[in-house]
Amino acid sequence: MKYSKQIKPISYLKAHASEMAADAFENGNTYIITQNGKAKMALMDIKEYQKLQDKLALHKIIAISEKEISSGKTTPLNETFEELEVKISRLKSECNTK
Repeated sequence: MKYSKQIKPISYLKAHASEMAADAFENGNTYIITQNGKAKMALMDIKEYQKLQDKLALHKIIAISEKEISSGKTTPLNETFEELEVKISRLKSECNTK
């Protein structure tokens, strides 16, 4: 996404807040708000913001997973399934005895 048309000074935000909010909501546009010529904040639709947060969380999970894999903190899949089968069998037998 190119932000060149979405860069606005804070004075523009003050004068056009409702229009900018409507545009962000209806069209998914994100605005970069500047103060004294420097980018200070972004104005975006809350749904787009939540999508962004979800993507960041997923990237963090992937990074943690990759780090654990590279450091050998993993269990082979067949061992994991065997452990699950044992736990399921225990739960089934507990349920049958009650």
